[in-house]
Amino acid sequence: MSAKTPDLHAAYSLKSPEENKRLYAEWAGDYDDSFAALEDYQLHIHTARAFVGAKGQGPVLDVGAGTGLCGAILAGLGVGPIDAADISAEMLQQAMRKDIYRDAIEADLNQGLPVPRDSYAGVVSSGTFTHGHLGPEVLPALLRVARPGAQLALSINARHFEALGFAAAFQHLENDGKISNLALPQVQIYGELAVGPNKDDIALIALFENGRNRL
Repeated sequence: MSAKTPDLHAAYSLKSPEENKRLYAEWAGDYDDSFAALEDYQLHIHTARAFVGAKGQGPVLDVGAGTGLCGAILAGLGVGPIDAADISAEMLQQAMRKDIYRDAIEADLNQGLPVPRDSYAGVVSSGTFTHGHLGPEVLPALLRVARPGAQLALSINARHFEALGFAAAFQHLENDGKISNLALPQVQIYGELAVGPNKDDIALIALFENGRNRL
């Protein structure tokens, strides 16, 4: 399969898990060089640093790990062990070549994660909660695999956050005692070298702890 230059419009237009798999299979080989580097992508750095700043620790599940951009930053900051989860087998193959992950888990979060409850002391996700991708309905699946008190750091595109009702979802989880210490700092998704219509896009990094009351 020939590589295809990553196109944000194509990613933002995704409608189904099958479309996700097809697009990211095409992107996998060139994703780091043709997207992350050329577009001065910074979100994975912000997410990893926010997790560490909130005193997150391993074992960590990197959700929507892709080619391992966020995992590499986490590993460089001394966090581990780290497992990678992604819907794309091709992306996971690229991630595992970086020798930063303990295990790779191919999974569609809409169907849950095939790992035992309470497996992780931390969960991170960078770039997965965005247009055409996952909404707040998958948050329970993340909380299920996180230990009580586990730290989570999930980047969420700001427009996606509003459109899919993340604020209400987090409020319900807080009210039910399923999460605590929620903070939503804003960050720029791209750096100063970025060009194009998405160069000023903003994300929220949802930082919270898994609460005492379990799902």
